[in-house]
Amino acid sequence: MPSKPLIFLGADHAGFALKEALKAYLMEKGHRIEDLSPLLVPGDDYPIAAQDVAHEVVKRKDALGVLVCGSGLGMDIAANRIKGARAVVARTITDAKLSRTDDFANILVLGGRITKPAMAKRIVHAWLATPYSTAERHARRVAELDR
Repeated sequence: MPSKPLIFLGADHAGFALKEALKAYLMEKGHRIEDLSPLLVPGDDYPIAAQDVAHEVVKRKDALGVLVCGSGLGMDIAANRIKGARAVVARTITDAKLSRTDDFANILVLGGRITKPAMAKRIVHAWLATPYSTAERHARRVAELDR
């Protein structure tokens, strides 16, 4: 069985509490974690945390990322500015699964003001448990993203 991927975590002040809950959950499940925003910094800016995580995920092909800000939307935009990052906001388990199978998402983004911790844990679990599709059409489309 392959080892679990390294997961980089990042959050701003609005996502910090949910990120902490997810960190505890992931550690309990035996995942390797590197928290790039370990301290609560009131009024911090989401682009910095998002780009820090995106850079690490792209640099380390065996890594994934989980980001949390207030809505998830700002972090998603910021992370996707890094070539090779495929960040997606997931509000449902279906979103999470499809982002992995069809879009090979390597960064999951959640809204700390929108997604409750219990649902966030289910979304993260589904996202991590879903493999990339082996269908050629999905690999071709993902490759086209970085043209």
